[in-house]
Amino acid sequence: MSYLTGEFNCKLDAKGRMMIPSDLKKQLPEAEKEGLVINRGLENYLVIYTKREWDKKLDELSKLNEYDRKAIQFVRYFTAGATSLQPDGTGRVNLPKNLLDYAGITNEVVLTCMLNKVEVWDKKAHEKMISNEPENFAALAEEVMANKGRGRDE
Repeated sequence: MSYLTGEFNCKLDAKGRMMIPSDLKKQLPEAEKEGLVINRGLENYLVIYTKREWDKKLDELSKLNEYDRKAIQFVRYFTAGATSLQPDGTGRVNLPKNLLDYAGITNEVVLTCMLNKVEVWDKKAHEKMISNEPENFAALAEEVMANKGRGRDE
């Protein structure tokens, strides 16, 4: 699998449309044919998936116990607001107003590639999040990445 790379500053037009940056568009060749899916993130941001990645998420969710209240609640909130996006002829996508409101996105947007998805942030919220970097990033890296079955040479 190829992972997405980059961070992009974008602006929304008056109709809530956003031009997909050309460098990102090159990394998403299937988007024109299959489309994309946008959804709420776990915090106040949005997430764009390729249709293929979204289907993988749904496959994972479909394996949860449909009689477990927490599983039901998680699936309900995780999928709430999920919307298909189809780039138009000029490479723009129309971001749904309800999702823009959820994330507090007004005009300026930052797209941040996160492995197999793209986070969509309001520019000011993104700046605040980034400025909140952990005091000891090395300690966080050790805690999160230690003992992941990786050798030193991998």
